[in-house]
Amino acid sequence: MYCGVDLGSRNVKIALMDSREELKFFKFDTITFYREHGRLEDGQLAVDLSALLPPSTRPRVVVSTGYGRQTVALKGARTIPEIKAHVLGAIHFTGLSDFTLLDLGGQDSKVALVRGGRLVDFQTNDKCAASTGRYLENMAAVLNITLDELSRYYENPVDLSSTCAIFGETELIGKVVEGHPISSLAAGVNYTIFKRIRPMLQRLYSEILVFTGGVARNTALRKILARELGVQVMVPENPQYTGAVGCCVEARLRSPD
Repeated sequence: MYCGVDLGSRNVKIALMDSREELKFFKFDTITFYREHGRLEDGQLAVDLSALLPPSTRPRVVVSTGYGRQTVALKGARTIPEIKAHVLGAIHFTGLSDFTLLDLGGQDSKVALVRGGRLVDFQTNDKCAASTGRYLENMAAVLNITLDELSRYYENPVDLSSTCAIFGETELIGKVVEGHPISSLAAGVNYTIFKRIRPMLQRLYSEILVFTGGVARNTALRKILARELGVQVMVPENPQYTGAVGCCVEARLRSPD
């Protein structure tokens, strides 16, 4: 059994892969995970996964990645960069060897160019939450709708020009006051995400775009990407676990057996 752990900013995702490459998934709120299952050892927060998983799923190899990989020590685990984990996971999910990877998580965005099954270039943005899941959550709260409802709208978007997540909320409130319909306001939010990641996608362009991370469940953004870039957008069945699955792949590749 191989174990991959993605220490995300909002959730900790765990994937288990057996010898037949069948997968099991587990998800924990990040703060709850650290508070209830971590302990301080030599200046790092250490977590023993064996206490979290059923006895029948105890892994023999553990690989971790993610937002918290520099500060959290998983007992017996080796660590790999996030971009490597997500590329390996995307290749495993899709079987593709040539594509552009877009990963939108809770607090950062990543774009990678893959050729011949290898990472050849990438760009990341972890300085601002304006193109992440946290931004969508905040904007949905302003509109008093769910993330699921927000993800339905992509036509007739209201123009939102602020490049800051915080000022963006103020701008959106102003548009609400102007009387724009919820459908156009929500479409504007989704289109704003696209505008912020478009430069990275244009620099690392492919005809096939593999979209991963929790934001990949946003149907409207998938349609905007396909329409505006003229690409085929592929979303794995469990896009939020792509990094954890990539860690499983790395664990299998590095297994002594």
